[in-house]
Amino acid sequence: MKKKTVVSASIFSIIIILIFVNLFKDEVWEENATKLKASFHPVSGSAIIDDFATWTPFKWDTLYSFSPYTSKDIIYNTVGYKWDKIDETVSEGMTQIVFVNDGKVVCYLYGHPENNNIGFDFGEYTGNYIKLTNEQKLRFKVTELNNIYYLDYIK
Repeated sequence: MKKKTVVSASIFSIIIILIFVNLFKDEVWEENATKLKASFHPVSGSAIIDDFATWTPFKWDTLYSFSPYTSKDIIYNTVGYKWDKIDETVSEGMTQIVFVNDGKVVCYLYGHPENNNIGFDFGEYTGNYIKLTNEQKLRFKVTELNNIYYLDYIK
């Protein structure tokens, strides 16, 4: 009887530990957002990136940049599924970018450049979003100012 209790308690403890580890583990899109921001640390001043896909520290095939004030429903419908609690941008200077690989979100950037240490400018939007692919060899001018990296899309 005592052995059965010890085994049951051990199994229960392992299950509880696994639950807590998963609760506090960052999702893949959060981990990749952190990696992406860190990938620009070697840049000082300004630089040109000739192929953004080779610069990113994760695999992606499609990038969506959403215009300010785009609703969550439009974002979810455009990307193809609901992957997490997201917020709508509330001002013109905010970033809302989703990287997708094989139909799954692999990176999500949201917020002001000052809070994220990274900001993107894709120019004018004709609609709610811009869709780009890694096959397009995306070019950006990167400017570092006070440890904030501004990426201006070069068409």
